[in-house]
Amino acid sequence: MSTWLHRLNPSVKMLVTFIFIFALAFYFDPWTPLLMFIAVLVVQLLFSRTNWKRWALFMLPFSLGAIGYFWTTYVFGTSDDRLATAFSLSFRVFAYSSLSLLFVLTTSPMQFIMSLMQQLKLSPKLAYSLLVGYQFLPVLKEEFTQIRQVQQLRNPQVHTSTLAKLRALPSVAIPLLAGAVRKAEKTAFAMEARGFTGTRERTYFHEVRFVPFDVYFSLLLVVIFASCLLLGATL
Repeated sequence: MSTWLHRLNPSVKMLVTFIFIFALAFYFDPWTPLLMFIAVLVVQLLFSRTNWKRWALFMLPFSLGAIGYFWTTYVFGTSDDRLATAFSLSFRVFAYSSLSLLFVLTTSPMQFIMSLMQQLKLSPKLAYSLLVGYQFLPVLKEEFTQIRQVQQLRNPQVHTSTLAKLRALPSVAIPLLAGAVRKAEKTAFAMEARGFTGTRERTYFHEVRFVPFDVYFSLLLVVIFASCLLLGATL
């Protein structure tokens, strides 16, 4: 999927997101986080093809947290402006979560790690460890299912209660962990055999470039989000 938000350099996108998440912490009125939340939605509508059903699913726990903040602050607050404080806290949750989802839903994990290595000089040892761990997640899920099925074939048991499932967890976790350690060793040997030394002086098969488009589009995002901060401060 090639949209402007997807094309933006992941390191630049991360820096822009972090700057405005940090800046938002210094605004305590309810209007600024509300404007920021609306601006993020508009940016995603215009510059990405967001799967809004998936977005709503991710936003659900944050929405519950925002409602909880509003309820507890308004009901148990003692100050005269507790309504404004309650709205400020709940809108802040929406603004932070939408900014985070803007980054997560429009960034490829592999491109992000490669960009951290190439633009922000992250150690290749740490970067490739993160990539290998990310690649192992679906494998571990598949192995977890296989171990459960094999154990059910050998000794059929029905764990209905949560406590019984927790007690049965070590019998699955230990072989899963042992298998993960073996796979990690094999991967490390394979990388060393192919010349991986962990040094920064290396070439890359996947190059993530920093191009003029990243400057122009990041400046556009900065203008949009900074306008929300300035407008919110004047309301």
